[in-house]
Amino acid sequence: MSDGTPLDRAMTLAEMAPHASVTVGVLAGREEAFPEGRLHRPPVARLDGTEAPAYVLTNEKRGIGLGTKRNTTKPAGDRGTVIVVTDRRTLCLVGGAEEDSVVEVPHDAVVAASYHTGLLANRFVLRTPRKQYHCWAKRSTNESLLAAAAEYVEERTTEAPEEIEADDGANQLTYRGQPISRENHPGVPDEPPAEDDAPGDGTGRTDGAESDDGRSDSAIQYRGKPIDRSGE
Repeated sequence: MSDGTPLDRAMTLAEMAPHASVTVGVLAGREEAFPEGRLHRPPVARLDGTEAPAYVLTNEKRGIGLGTKRNTTKPAGDRGTVIVVTDRRTLCLVGGAEEDSVVEVPHDAVVAASYHTGLLANRFVLRTPRKQYHCWAKRSTNESLLAAAAEYVEERTTEAPEEIEADDGANQLTYRGQPISRENHPGVPDEPPAEDDAPGDGTGRTDGAESDDGRSDSAIQYRGKPIDRSGE
């Protein structure tokens, strides 16, 4: 691996990557559409010495949905979002007003990886034993890229994944210690549906995107009482 400038390293990593989504411009923070950079620090500066990126997803308006797609962080001003799937982890970077928000999900902490396509945006979803991460990708992202990234992560999961200890706010919705899901509580939706939700198979191929302002039209309830989104 080159020990030269960040640009040199970005060129080397992009050349070695198995997918064309890993570009020098994104890794080095030198995209023409973002003269000030999507992020305060280029993604390549956050990679470990021998870490190799395999896939990259980007978004201009949405960041990371923590726990639920409704609880989504958003880039500030002219910043953006970069999701880097490496041989070790998925690195989620969201440009903020003064610094970047960084969320990492090691592959050995993942229970399942999936993706969803929607009318306004797509999502790459990672689930750990007690958390869930919705990584937003721009609508023009090819479905084959989302599928390949999900398969890549799935191939690197373990039989006994370890939970992420960081308090990053990505806890799944729970009721009496159990994740709220159709399996545990039939009739209770995983999330309140958005007005533009399209029908899907429930497994992650097609759904609608949330509204641009990220607001929910209704609250999740169980037996007439609202479910706390903040985790257990």
